[in-house]
Amino acid sequence: MIFVGIDVAKDKHDCFITNSDGEILFDVFTIQNNKEGFENLFKKIEAVSSDLSDVKIGLEATGHYSGNILRFLFSKEFTVYVINPLHTSFYRKTLSLRKTKTDRIDAHTIASMLMSDVNIKPYSKEAYRSEELKSLTRYRFDKVQERAELKSSVSRLINILFPELEMVVSSIHLASIYKLLIKYPGASYIAGTSIEEITDMLFDSSKGRFNYSKAEEIQNVARNSIGSVMPAKSLELKHTIKLVQELEMEICEIEKEIKAIMDTIKSPILSIPGISYRTGAVIIAEIGDFSKFDSPDKILAYAGLSPSTYQSGKLEASSHSHMEKRGSKYLRYALFNATKFVCNWEPSFQAYLGKKISEGKHYNVAIPHAAKKLVRVIYKLEKTGGVFHSV
Repeated sequence: MIFVGIDVAKDKHDCFITNSDGEILFDVFTIQNNKEGFENLFKKIEAVSSDLSDVKIGLEATGHYSGNILRFLFSKEFTVYVINPLHTSFYRKTLSLRKTKTDRIDAHTIASMLMSDVNIKPYSKEAYRSEELKSLTRYRFDKVQERAELKSSVSRLINILFPELEMVVSSIHLASIYKLLIKYPGASYIAGTSIEEITDMLFDSSKGRFNYSKAEEIQNVARNSIGSVMPAKSLELKHTIKLVQELEMEICEIEKEIKAIMDTIKSPILSIPGISYRTGAVIIAEIGDFSKFDSPDKILAYAGLSPSTYQSGKLEASSHSHMEKRGSKYLRYALFNATKFVCNWEPSFQAYLGKKISEGKHYNVAIPHAAKKLVRVIYKLEKTGGVFHSV
């Protein structure tokens, strides 16, 4: 067997190549983080191994810095191991009591880890696809948060320019209302516009939902509005609404990509009533390879849904226990919200939530209990490949 250790950095990577007999085939050498550097590494590996299936390559998980070389190695169909830097650090300390860390030592250490056959698993195509899904779901999460902040700004500006509008429409964030406000950003603008023009705009943009009577109601309220006439705020309102609309198109595009990956993965998680593509994708992406977790409890701990332990002297009380809120905030958020919907749509979960509430638990305390049940179900489905059946 040939073992290759790679210490990844931004502009260069340090590599070390040895064999199963401990013979150094190529002492630590540096390749540039570019195509020429990657090909140089490949040629060196080819020079010492006629069968690439006998080659094991290890590199540390260093975020986006390792992405390009990982894709290159995958394209050559190498067996690649992506190692947590903490594991490398612990392993390095077992080799020497001296506190030494250099790129050359790290490349050697990674190769040694592969040779010692420590409990690490090769990076699979499924894991690679999961990373892509994680990137998309987190990107969507950030975009949704950004949209929520902009919508708050829209609400604030409307409260200045036309506060009464909220009383005559079901939501100020409707597409038809947005279109009206982009053209007439304030009560004074709507009050001075012909009713026919407002009616036509609302009717078309709402697909017939808003007719003449609604347009008349909005204009009458606008004529008696206490809203300020502030051109600067009106301009800000127009631009903010356009930003919201742009974000909504971007989110829609991201969701199409997420759905395409989920359709490829065909995860049984989507057979659970109440779990949508979006929520299911976050759960699958954040957990990644289920084989990394020995039990559902490990997933709960990773999500930060495990209760913390409070002990002081002889006191050890469950009344002080609360969620740890460590680990992946994205997974915790997705599981918490997925549980709410599952408890609404699935009878056995609905009954379980009702049981916890009847025991005196607040709804927000009972939901995490149901989330633990949901994680156990998801874990079993992913492990067995089965489909959810209500019990």
